[in-house]
Amino acid sequence: MTFLARAVRRLAFLAPLSALAVPHAAAQPSVEAAATAPAIALPTPTALQRGDATPWIYEGSDVPRDPEWLFGKMKNGLRYAVRRNGVPPDQVSIRVRIDAGSLHERDSELGYAHLLEHMLFRESKYLGPAQAIPTWQRLGATFGSDTNAETTPTHTVYKLDLPNIDAAKLDESMKLLSGMVRAPVLSDANVRAEVPIVLAEMRERGGAAQRSGDATRKTLFAGQRLASRSPIGTPETLGAARGRSVSDFYKRWYRPENTVIVAVGDMDPEVLAAEIEKYFGDWKGSGKAVAAPDFGDPVAPAGADPANPVGETAVTVEPDLPRSFTYAVLRPWRPVQDTIAYNQGLLRDSLAQQLINRRLEARARGGGSYLYAQVQQDDVSRSTDATFVSFAPIGEDWRGALTDVRGVIADALATPPSEEELAREIAEFEQVFVSSVEERAVLAGGRLADDIVQAVDIREAVAAPETVLTVFRGMKDTITPEQILEHTRALFSGPVIRAAYTTPAAGEADAAALRTALTAPVEPDASARVTASEISFADQPVIGEPGEITQAQPLGVLDIERVDFANGVKAILWSNDAEPGRVAVKVRFGGGYRSVGPDDAVYARLGQMALVGSGVGELGQDELDRISTGRKMGFDFAIDEGGFTFFAQTRAEDLEDQLYLFAAKLAMPRWDPNPVLRAKAAARLAYESYFTSPAGVLGRDLDSAIRDGDPRYATPDLAAIEAATPEGFRAFWEPILKQGPVEVLVFGDFQREAAVEALAKSFGALQPREGLAQDVAARVPGFPEAGETKVLYHRGDANQAAAVIAWPSGGGVTDLRESRQLEILVQVFNNRLLDAMRERAGASYAPNVRSEWPSDIAGGGRISALAQLQPKDVPIFFEEADRIARDLAATPPTADELERVTEPLRQYISRASTGNLFWLFQLEGSTQDPRRIGLLRSLLNDYSRTTPQAMQALAQEYFGGREGWRLAVIPQGQTLATAKAGQATQRGGR
Repeated sequence: MTFLARAVRRLAFLAPLSALAVPHAAAQPSVEAAATAPAIALPTPTALQRGDATPWIYEGSDVPRDPEWLFGKMKNGLRYAVRRNGVPPDQVSIRVRIDAGSLHERDSELGYAHLLEHMLFRESKYLGPAQAIPTWQRLGATFGSDTNAETTPTHTVYKLDLPNIDAAKLDESMKLLSGMVRAPVLSDANVRAEVPIVLAEMRERGGAAQRSGDATRKTLFAGQRLASRSPIGTPETLGAARGRSVSDFYKRWYRPENTVIVAVGDMDPEVLAAEIEKYFGDWKGSGKAVAAPDFGDPVAPAGADPANPVGETAVTVEPDLPRSFTYAVLRPWRPVQDTIAYNQGLLRDSLAQQLINRRLEARARGGGSYLYAQVQQDDVSRSTDATFVSFAPIGEDWRGALTDVRGVIADALATPPSEEELAREIAEFEQVFVSSVEERAVLAGGRLADDIVQAVDIREAVAAPETVLTVFRGMKDTITPEQILEHTRALFSGPVIRAAYTTPAAGEADAAALRTALTAPVEPDASARVTASEISFADQPVIGEPGEITQAQPLGVLDIERVDFANGVKAILWSNDAEPGRVAVKVRFGGGYRSVGPDDAVYARLGQMALVGSGVGELGQDELDRISTGRKMGFDFAIDEGGFTFFAQTRAEDLEDQLYLFAAKLAMPRWDPNPVLRAKAAARLAYESYFTSPAGVLGRDLDSAIRDGDPRYATPDLAAIEAATPEGFRAFWEPILKQGPVEVLVFGDFQREAAVEALAKSFGALQPREGLAQDVAARVPGFPEAGETKVLYHRGDANQAAAVIAWPSGGGVTDLRESRQLEILVQVFNNRLLDAMRERAGASYAPNVRSEWPSDIAGGGRISALAQLQPKDVPIFFEEADRIARDLAATPPTADELERVTEPLRQYISRASTGNLFWLFQLEGSTQDPRRIGLLRSLLNDYSRTTPQAMQALAQEYFGGREGWRLAVIPQGQTLATAKAGQATQRGGR
């Protein structure tokens, strides 16, 4: 019943919203409807488990079946699951899961599971060498998002999201996919071609963070296969790979009985089932089936104290990484009977963890000895059932931080939670489950397919959201503090405890010191217990007199409406029931980065971490948590080029209070210093880690460097961080929160009249906003002069480098249509650069070309190409990027190149346009510049229709006769001349 555990985990790990979420097919019409094709005659599927037959995924489970899923099991052992789903419309999502990952590898095969993932895309029965990616692009699938794969310790999954689906395209895609899975071409030549790409991927992942992660994994999972089998493999085993050895691994594990296929989409599920049976029904494995290896159990060392069984401990010194400490209570993993009773136990476990995590967070907010701390139970790779405790000490006193964290946990182990605390967490859980039911109709097909894959991986069943809510509501009144105490104690019981500590300071700790600290007695600390007293919105001060509406009229797009208030606030509303239970709210105010002065970068950066936490009126961060208990509310803050933004996903019943919180932040901000001090500590700890890799250096310096050194976009250095104060923070942000103009966008499932009334009482009641300073509009970031390559240095591995080349473009609404056409050109550039770097440098999929065109300001755009590579390949990257830019300006791209780009773009826009967020993001800012509204009409054509000549003209405009600005990030101690010499040596040796 995997949905239960996943939904609970969302409480602690809220994923960021996609820029263009894909909701239900019943949403507003897509920009372009999919074409239909004649049906293909298919026999009735024979392997479907119909009637009273127990589907294979529910064997041994009393969890009620989700009737929307159909399951089948073929005679060759292959299992499948199919389901109709119209999210997004006209799409089918296919997942092929092979029950083999890095834990199935022999010592001589490390990395083979992941290498095979690459090989299947290299060449197969129906796809020639390097034809998989172009073929899927021609079918409208975007490489990397619609076409992808993953390898973990326990499985390999191939993922395909097919847009604009019809019977013929589905049949062709299933045929191609079957050729990849059943008959890849595993020749010596293909292995030789693909191994360098995998090694490049290994190199890009390497460095201090990877070394620390490897050391932690080796310690925590000592004695188990998981300790030494990372999916990426080793240079030695990959270098020794040959067609025969890779084929041996393939034949051992790529078998129908090890395979599960999931197909979900806007099509009759019986058709999906028939297609699977057509192309996989006669698949037979090669030779006899082989049992999976024993993954091993966590075992305490001989002589360990049963009351405190601390085993392996290790300290890793990495001078450029911040301190981090993890210890784990480990238990053997065993398959379970996925019953309702079992899931009720998981829920009590999750409540126990959430109670501890809230207390740990409260202590950190109050200025504790650690930046963050968290407890999480996890079943790791079918190898261990573990409870992990992780935290980041703020200073050198890791022992004090460990004592503080253990003290909070000791209190949870000694005394039950209060009834009030428990009721608060139960309310939070129920809100998550209720929202899942409300949003069931808008779950994307790819997400549903991934749910099945996850369930198969952990050997559990799946449950409908309604089942989860019913189970929870049926048990919530029986949950007692004593039960939670019992589950807490079980979570922290196990045969062995292991710990790993990463520190930048040599001599600060050793394995023996960790063991001593973990076995030392600790006093329960009840001071972190969080009060659960209720706070009501009804008791909060009003913002002002409800505002008067001066204008309300249709926007001219769909049924979207604009409402203006007398104080200057303007709102855009779209009430629709396309996405049940969802309401998106976005607030734009002020001037964004235009309002940031050259000396204010540190406060802009700290504001992104601390502005919301600093509070609203009398509500501090803890009070904000309490007032939203059991509610669906959010408070994301961001700085854009032309405005500051608040964003939240809420629901109709919480919309009024959500709007109040946002408006109150502007009207009556609180200035609690603790979030600012905590943000300073976080920035301080993170700063040194920027040096650990080329990616870290780019993350620190590229935003400013590519804008001609504009200090507003610079990462504050340690001196600036230390000099920042809560008083300075307030002095910077207080006047910004008074700035206008203010635009509020509300899109989703709400009642129009109620929303207008709530807006009048909140944003309409604000005092008129102050205008932007006259010089703000002129603060457009510049672009550096091309010429000598700018060189930055990292302190990571000597075989790592990064390179960036960029050209200036534009910004603003005036040429917005041209910016969309520019996206087509950039994608052509990206495809060419990917092919070139794979051919010349064995680069992985990292080369990336993108266009950034800020629509809020009149300029500041750029086209940039970036790659992570070896230092010796930096000159190759610049050569190839320059060559491609010149070629595009000199010669029009081919029609096939354009088709590989325009069809995925057309499908992407068509799918995204079925969702509220698409229209919200397209229309934001239109109250200030109404031209955005008219430009919507040409959006699809602008992104998907062009000519080779138009592309050449754009290339001449932006690349012709213009040298690109260059940036290289190379290891300390090397020079670009060294890299060029390395390149020459490589060429001479060929």
